[in-house]
Amino acid sequence: MLDLLWLVPLAPFVGFLVLTVAGRRLSENAAAAIGIGTVGIAAVTTIAVAAQFLTHPPAGHVFTESLWEWLQAGRFAPRFALHLDGLSLTMLGVITGVGFLIHVFAAWYMHGDDNYARFFSYMNLFITSMVLLVLGDNLLFLFFGWEGVGLCSYLLIGFWYQDLVNAEAARKAFVVTRVGDACLAIGLIWLYRDLGTLDIQQALHLAQQHFAYGGPAITAITLLLLGGAVGKSAQLPLQTWLPDAMAGPTPVSALIHAATMVTAGVYLIARTHGLFELAPYSLEAVGVIGAATLLLASCAALVQSDLKRILAYSTISQIGYMFLALGVSAWSAAIFHLMTHAFFKALLFLTAGAVILACHHEQNIFRMGGLRSRLPLEYICFLVGGLSLAAFPWLTAGYYSKDEILHDAYTSGHTGLYLAGLIGAFLTPLYIFRLIITVFHGRATIDARRGHGITYWLPLVVLLILSTFIGGMIHPPTAELAKASFQASAAGVVASATAPADLLAGAAGLTGIALALALFLGERRLVTWIVGTAWGRLIARWWLQGWGFDWLYDRLFVRPFTAFANANIRDGVDLAVLAVAGAFRPLNSALVRTQTGRIRWYAAAMAFGAALVVAAVTVWGPHP
Repeated sequence: MLDLLWLVPLAPFVGFLVLTVAGRRLSENAAAAIGIGTVGIAAVTTIAVAAQFLTHPPAGHVFTESLWEWLQAGRFAPRFALHLDGLSLTMLGVITGVGFLIHVFAAWYMHGDDNYARFFSYMNLFITSMVLLVLGDNLLFLFFGWEGVGLCSYLLIGFWYQDLVNAEAARKAFVVTRVGDACLAIGLIWLYRDLGTLDIQQALHLAQQHFAYGGPAITAITLLLLGGAVGKSAQLPLQTWLPDAMAGPTPVSALIHAATMVTAGVYLIARTHGLFELAPYSLEAVGVIGAATLLLASCAALVQSDLKRILAYSTISQIGYMFLALGVSAWSAAIFHLMTHAFFKALLFLTAGAVILACHHEQNIFRMGGLRSRLPLEYICFLVGGLSLAAFPWLTAGYYSKDEILHDAYTSGHTGLYLAGLIGAFLTPLYIFRLIITVFHGRATIDARRGHGITYWLPLVVLLILSTFIGGMIHPPTAELAKASFQASAAGVVASATAPADLLAGAAGLTGIALALALFLGERRLVTWIVGTAWGRLIARWWLQGWGFDWLYDRLFVRPFTAFANANIRDGVDLAVLAVAGAFRPLNSALVRTQTGRIRWYAAAMAFGAALVVAAVTVWGPHP
């Protein structure tokens, strides 16, 4: 079965080609069957590959399948080869498994859209690119998939491009992530210059011999790699694109901006962990960036009114937890949280899409209310997903992965990062239960209609189950990454809670849930009073604008650039080019007048031209 690994990226790519070529001639059912079916083939193949990999592991627990040599340029000869180990297998399961469920839900969500087939073609191309990213055995192959998911992100965020807001959000995501991509590209070039290879395993081996521990070269390279990860995973200071990316269809938000693409930066650092272990300052920067991001994003989520933007800031915060784990060398814990986060955040986003459609495309949570009785399935999904996000002890998947991160941060001696994670664990239930209580409790203020059909409820139910402790029992096979001292039972889910740090982690989440219920159930007098004060309004406005990063970047980069461009709009080069065009404009005008549309005139012109050619040859041509 391992020999069928090539089918995982090929199947969705074939679906993309078919949907692109024949999309307009396909019915909705046919387009959905192709889009979902090809991703389903990839998911089934992944299950078969995983079964053999886990029961009959290859030598060294690594399987490499070389497809062909990509290019040959002197010593530089990267190849298309698929590399499967515990890390890439975990990512593959998330991409194809959760991706398949989101595709199924999208068949219901996008029903009636004029560009139904085009939507599924973009989704299939994204799955292909993401699979190539995680299976690439060299960094150039990885970068190929990295840029592919960036392109698909642009296409899917701006899918409804007729609305200017959507087009601008897509452009913003593309430009901001390009900053990180440029850093990554420079880092790869530097790495190749020093090591002479971009093969990941060779680079990790040679780096131990070539770079001094903590040296300037390896520090600079890893910081550049971190720049790429920060851009793709929406971490400080490049986090501004993700909240605006919610302009795309909700299945896009679930697939790209919750479960897969935004975790590409986490995967990159985990995949190149051998390089980061040689650069302690870079590794510390990863943890600090994650801790700062999770706190800032949690605060911003507390004051948002748009349903999807709350979940977007939640995603930024949870990715921050993963970066925090990477920063303390808890590689396995980071990937574990990546997996559980994909379960409960995909559940929350898909349920949010169902609620938005049920409420006639309304996204303001304060225009909703009392939906608990009208949308019971959605309420249960949001409740379980919210509890998992808040790491409710023992019953939810999110508890086990987040508890492991906080445990490892504490036991590794990173007290500051542990405290930041603890504060984040307290803030998380505040914003998610503010959302749940506002939307589903209180007085009904909007008419809502339930969704129906197997493509609607099946993905929600499956993700609902995976968001409970059942999802926490699926521990990633990342033994090669495990360096933390997290203790677990044979099932891998019951963590030791004897240490005070572990008790505090659980207590922080429970305290946040209790405070959220006290603050937001009922008349909310305390919240109203706080928001009514001058300092409360100021902080709320500041957090509502994402801590003002867009305002800052507009004045630091956008306005100076546009001012410079406007000042140089008539520079010397432009004037020279325009002068050439102006010189030929009269001739163009004269030629345009000859295009009369009269056949006799064209025939006469051809005869006259032929006569001129014959005369020229007669007068100036060679003579015997």
